[in-house]
Amino acid sequence: MTRLACNDVAHTEPFALRLRFEDQTAQPDLETMMNTLNKLAAFAALSSVVLMSGASAQEAVEGSGLEALISGKRVYLSTPYGGEFPLIYNADGTVTGDGTELGLARFFAPRETGKWWVEGANLCQQFPTWYRGEVSCFTIEKTGDTTITWVRDDGQSGSARIEG
Repeated sequence: MTRLACNDVAHTEPFALRLRFEDQTAQPDLETMMNTLNKLAAFAALSSVVLMSGASAQEAVEGSGLEALISGKRVYLSTPYGGEFPLIYNADGTVTGDGTELGLARFFAPRETGKWWVEGANLCQQFPTWYRGEVSCFTIEKTGDTTITWVRDDGQSGSARIEG
């Protein structure tokens, strides 16, 4: 009897499965195929539970909780090039960004101080020249004790760590 086997693919491909016939010349019988499909369905159900529980680990932060999370802290934005861009959110409502260490002086003023505030579920900020002086607002989700993800009102998103 031909058996259809289900094997894990290398660890570089999480949640991927490879099906193979142990006897390449014969076709699997219906019972074997149904057993394999049931195993795959159970795996898919378990995977969705694991993924959903991981998603619930993210916690949206807003209002006074957002202010407490950010005020008086340094937020280090992850950059696509592997560095971090620090923003210092002072309790007096000022925010200072400093990209000097990232070599950003070639592109714009590497250090600038603006203002920040919380508006409902959004963290908003405005700098004198950065972003043409326009207000930018972000939704924040806490992903760990000192880590967050953010989505700016224009759809840009990223991650950061908080210190202080």
